[in-house]
Amino acid sequence: MGIIERFFESIEKAGISSYEIEKKYGVKSAQSKLSQLKEGKTKSGKEKTLPSDLLSAVCSAREDINPDYILTGRGTPLRQQPEVTQIFHPKSIEKAEEDGLITLYDVEAAANLKSLFDNKDQNILGQINIPNIPKCDGAVYVKGDSMYPLLKSGDIVAYKEVPLEMSHIFFGEMYLVSIDLDGDEYLTVKYVQHSEKGEDWIKLVSYNQNHQPKDFPLSSVRAMALVKLSIRMNTMK
Repeated sequence: MGIIERFFESIEKAGISSYEIEKKYGVKSAQSKLSQLKEGKTKSGKEKTLPSDLLSAVCSAREDINPDYILTGRGTPLRQQPEVTQIFHPKSIEKAEEDGLITLYDVEAAANLKSLFDNKDQNILGQINIPNIPKCDGAVYVKGDSMYPLLKSGDIVAYKEVPLEMSHIFFGEMYLVSIDLDGDEYLTVKYVQHSEKGEDWIKLVSYNQNHQPKDFPLSSVRAMALVKLSIRMNTMK
């Protein structure tokens, strides 16, 4: 299958018509061009090539079209949409953000979670657009398997910053937690539960049962954020 065949396959799967490409996407004579492309060759017998304006217009207008597949055959005709899972379920209804823009940060470049919170205009990887979601302060990539299979390494979690006070913690919910361990910063995603060690302690619990729960004094926590939703990008094969 060549580029032209893959182009037609892609727009067919996406439900895009030649009329739509011409009238909605603004490609002059698109219907005529596509009709000629289907014939495969010019009147002189030469192989036809895919006009760049057709490919550019379709890929610019539709984010689900996969240009890499059209040009190289790699992947699938349509990009797979990310799986968004709500983690935090509040008892009261939260106001949804219509535009749903979340800033994705590089927490490793920021050195630690507190530094990331203090410098929100730095270490930005990009923006994630998920309409009609609860307000979030940002998002970061997850590493490790402590919350597997609920979260996998490479997933994205969107969060809401919380003050380091017991009264602001929803016990039993999932949090990004940055802890000072003998001068080293340790960042993890865990459930936060009450600790038997006292009122000023918290227990961090993994979803993966291979990881044992561990207690920490709240004074060792440098930053916390409530995990509100997770985003899993499906890999195209």
